[in-house]
Parts: sequence; C-alpha cells; structure tokens
Amino acid sequence: MFFERPTWILSRIYPNGIFRKNPEERSVYLTFDDGPIPELTPWLLDFLDRRGIKATFFVVGDNVRKYPELFQQIIDKGHSVGNHSFNHVRSMRMRNPDFIDNVKKCDTLFKTRLFRPPHGIMRRCSYLYMKGEYDIVFYDVITRDYNPKIKPAKIFRIVRRLTRNGSIIVFHDSLKSMDNLKIVLPQIIDWLTAQGYSFKTL
Repeated sequence: MFFERPTWILSRIYPNGIFRKNPEERSVYLTFDDGPIPELTPWLLDFLDRRGIKATFFVVGDNVRKYPELFQQIIDKGHSVGNHSFNHVRSMRMRNPDFIDNVKKCDTLFKTRLFRPPHGIMRRCSYLYMKGEYDIVFYDVITRDYNPKIKPAKIFRIVRRLTRNGSIIVFHDSLKSMDNLKIVLPQIIDWLTAQGYSFKTL
C-alpha cells in the first residue's frame, strides 16, 4: 500500500526530520522535486509568479549542471532551493559513503542546508551522518502527480483530504508529472487560497 502521508514510524526513524511545519499557522509549503528542466520549469515559475506564490525547489544537481540558467531563474524569482542529490540516487541501494558523496557533489554548484532524500527515504546511518549538516525535509502530503495512471481529479482529492496547517506538500518538476501538474496545480492553488491558506517557503 502506498501512503500519501508518512506513517508515524518514519518520524521515529528520523526524529529530527522535517515532516510538517507549525500546526498553529494557516499556511502550507509547496515543494517541487527533481528539476529544473526546460520542458516544465519555465511554465511553473511563470505560473507561481502570476499567483504571487513562493515555493521550495528540491533540485537534482545534474539538472542544475545542465540547465544553470533555469536554476538561476528559480533563485531570481525568490524561491528557496534544496539539495535532492546529484543524480537522484536511492540511499537504500548504495553504500553510505557513496550516497553522501553524491549529495555533497551538489555543493560544487550551490549551497543550501535543505536536503530531501530521493523517494522520501534514506538509510538511517546516512540520516545520522547528515542531520547535523542538513535540515532533512520529508513531507506531510505527497500528491503522486508523477504517476501517469493517476488522474488530476484524484491528485486534487489527495490534497483536499490530507492538507492541514503546516503541511509540506510534494509536487514534481519533471516530465512524468508535467501533464498532471499543468491541469491540477491551478485547481489546487485556487482551493488552498479559498481555504485561507498562505504559502511559505522552507
């Protein structure tokens, strides 16, 4: 079974991980993983700019290397950026030193304290090594927008059902999510705004 909200077990495994922000504030934190890419990032930046929304982009280092001008646009538009490893590698399939090296390779391109492990999970030994150097961000709601078998209407229902004060919501700045995102993101923003949520960056 796939959980759109992490189970309590993960908060025990990663006790200092960031899953949700202040539950007393009527705010949400939009995050976009895996970019930047020329096929989607310009549209996404333009859309967020027109809505006056700032978000947090967890970027893949190799995409930053290939598209530095797009990465700079993210910065210039006032969004926050986080490290999502250099090659979107899976911690669970790698030796700990190799995973750490892949994450730190991003430091040659940009500096940030924010890190989100690809696929939202990492070895506990990697977590323990990195937690002093990075603010390790997980999520409160994952939209599953990257799955072409899931229609925009279901993505909207996921967000509507699970979003709460302080939710960190995961979308994807990727080819897999592009068709879904262009349809459902405006609908979600309209709904969140109608519910009185403000939009903040990590």
